[in-house]
Amino acid sequence: MLVLVAPGQGAQTPGFLTPWLELPGVRGALEAWSDAVQLDLIRYGTEGDADEIRDTAVAQPLLVAAGLASAAMLFDDPADLPRKLGAIAGHSVGELTAAALAEVLPAEETLRLVRARGLAMAEAAAVTETGMSALLGGDPEVSVAHLEKLGLTPANVNGAGQIVAAGTLEQLAALNEDKPEGVRKVVPLKVAGAFHTHHMVPAVDALAKAAESLTPADPKVTYVSNKDGRAVTSGSEVVARLVGQVANPVRWDLCMETFKELGVTALIEVCPGGTLTGLAKRALPGVQTLALKTPDDLDAARALIAATAAPAADAAGA
Repeated sequence: MLVLVAPGQGAQTPGFLTPWLELPGVRGALEAWSDAVQLDLIRYGTEGDADEIRDTAVAQPLLVAAGLASAAMLFDDPADLPRKLGAIAGHSVGELTAAALAEVLPAEETLRLVRARGLAMAEAAAVTETGMSALLGGDPEVSVAHLEKLGLTPANVNGAGQIVAAGTLEQLAALNEDKPEGVRKVVPLKVAGAFHTHHMVPAVDALAKAAESLTPADPKVTYVSNKDGRAVTSGSEVVARLVGQVANPVRWDLCMETFKELGVTALIEVCPGGTLTGLAKRALPGVQTLALKTPDDLDAARALIAATAAPAADAAGA
């Protein structure tokens, strides 16, 4: 069974969209989405420096656009996506990429919602200087207790021994000086706020208003939610979870547990891939993984899709 996943904020790097613009249809799609969100996605994805694309209001639509554009290159027929995937999920803002690919919302509506999300979260982040840092190694229970002692929130529980702490810059500085037992390293993330914590509560109301006019469809492929790792079958529930998600922890560990239960054998991460495949290699041993970083990865990804989907297609034809 094949799972398609979409990365969250922090996966972007300067110029990462440049090689994708050479593929048919990508530039046109990005131009249309840029008009829809009133943001030059092409410029930011090709010329924007690290500080520019770190801006939450820019990074979020940029990541979702990149995920949608790269995923479109995997299938000759868009209708093949739900037929050949066993499940889909995204990490943090990547959940909106997954929602669009599962056809819960059209691409342009999704980008508009993402733009509203990014602006609201950037505004909430401006109230207090906050950030996020990844803890590498250590026991999750010990780490969570230590974070709570420092007033930090375990905003992302990513599995494979990785937890992301979020809070004020002062709290994160204290964490760097006083790491939980067993933690090898504390790595600051390229994000501009303490996402998925109480610091983002003001953004929830703004996002709820932005979602009021949407008419979501039920997902056409099994959609696994960050909230609790549960498969969600209702489009309206997917959107409700996307709204609340900005102020609640991401439980990617539970998403991967669900992948196991579903019988995952292969996992592909859309552009800019790497983070989630790295976690899967440690938490899902034996599962084939592939990250879409540049168009050079597409042939291998298509081959993996063909190899993974072939048994199901043979069974259906038998």
